Amino acid sequence: MNVSEYLQYDAVGLADLIRRKAVSSRDVISAAVERARAVNPALNAICHPQFTEALKQAPNDKGPLSGVPFLLKDLAQEQAGEPCTYGSRALRSQVPERDSAYVRRARNGGLVIMGRTATPELGLKAITESQLWGPSRNPWDSTRTPGGSSGGSGAAVAAGIVPMAGANDGGGSIRIPAAYNGLFGLKPSRGRVSAGPSMGEHWTGASADHVVSRSVRDSALMLDQLAGPEPGDPFTIPAPQKPFYEMISEAPRRLRIGVFTSSPYEGEVAQECIDAVEETARTLENLGHHIEYARPDFDGMALARCYLGLYFGEVSTAMDRATRDFGARDKDFELDTRLIGMLGRTLPTPDYVRLRQQWNDFARALGLFFESYDLYLCPTTGQMPARIGELETPAHLQVVSRLMLLLKAGRLVHRSGLVDQLAMESLARTPFTQLANLTGTPAMSVPLHWTTGGLPVGVHFGAAHGNEGILLQLAAQLEAALPWWSQYERLEQLEAAVA
Repeated sequence: MNVSEYLQYDAVGLADLIRRKAVSSRDVISAAVERARAVNPALNAICHPQFTEALKQAPNDKGPLSGVPFLLKDLAQEQAGEPCTYGSRALRSQVPERDSAYVRRARNGGLVIMGRTATPELGLKAITESQLWGPSRNPWDSTRTPGGSSGGSGAAVAAGIVPMAGANDGGGSIRIPAAYNGLFGLKPSRGRVSAGPSMGEHWTGASADHVVSRSVRDSALMLDQLAGPEPGDPFTIPAPQKPFYEMISEAPRRLRIGVFTSSPYEGEVAQECIDAVEETARTLENLGHHIEYARPDFDGMALARCYLGLYFGEVSTAMDRATRDFGARDKDFELDTRLIGMLGRTLPTPDYVRLRQQWNDFARALGLFFESYDLYLCPTTGQMPARIGELETPAHLQVVSRLMLLLKAGRLVHRSGLVDQLAMESLARTPFTQLANLTGTPAMSVPLHWTTGGLPVGVHFGAAHGNEGILLQLAAQLEAALPWWSQYERLEQLEAAVA
């Protein structure tokens, strides 16, 4: 199998070829490695290649994805004996002693792990530009970001290194890279994919693991492979009545869908993102679904504050663990991370608890919305992908940040109202995704629109807790109505022309 042939298949297609012995697993892995070596130097998507090991691996031949190459995200998704840096210089020496449940289940499915993908430090940003690994780049326009925090995975899949790659989502980190890279990305419900055995829940239940992929069926089959509890998980979510992979062969019932395009945080939304939603709404109507302009009724600014409170607490705890377990020093963390960590250490515990309890308000508001509607539809992102380096903290603000750290001015910042300004600045470009994280509900980005300049634009759907099946059925219906695979072929043709 040569690279050109390899690029024609998704994961399910590759697994079928291997199962029928039309190609060998080694041939497929060799093509993936060749593709990685050709494009990764320009994209910087893979931070920890394991190509030699992948070529030697004997996959589980009983798994539904036996022999298919796969990349893990370098944040959680721990492999025994392999570094897991979380994109941070402070965690360069972190080498887990055992596989996470995610990795074990991926291996049981027959996937062949060929490396790990870059992420921003601690997965904190919607861009992938860490000081440890440098910037990852978008295959559709290498001057732009592939998003974050699963940006390395998004770039690798869009560029055809692997048909799908590991991703996780604590505030949009599956869906934002999916939107920016022209991929399908589903964030599962809280509890669908176990965070075990090392964790009960990632990010207090706000974060979920899954993949970014080129096809809906790959994501559906992978969710079947990953789903289910581990001993000691905080709760068990009911299993679907049939496998998700089987569900997508059935058309969804007529759905009632509420549509909105304005930012929950009242910021500007790019016209391309609005156009993508409105065109999708017209397609949905043509498919027989009922469309109304409606949105869940919640306080957007309150949600932003709650989300930032989660950031503060998680970052300060992660920094303390890196210091305790790996001897990390303050200078090993990036400046923005240090500032967030200080704000976490100075956030009073009662305030943190109050913010965490307020998640219930958003869940109740969304629950009321789902009494009238099956799904909501909105943009995945508020803006098109930023250019590399565009979102770096300006020099004058870096001076201010260092001064605040020197003066240990965390409590002053909390009292000053600057946190609200920080929330707006950090979430303005990606304001639509955090609702699903704080409510634990499933949501997906679907690649249904491309700009006249050739950049992908994702549209975003959300459903009630446990309703991944409805989302996947609708995504499969849209994939059939507006197939996007030809866009990857166009990307490869443009790449060849440039070369």
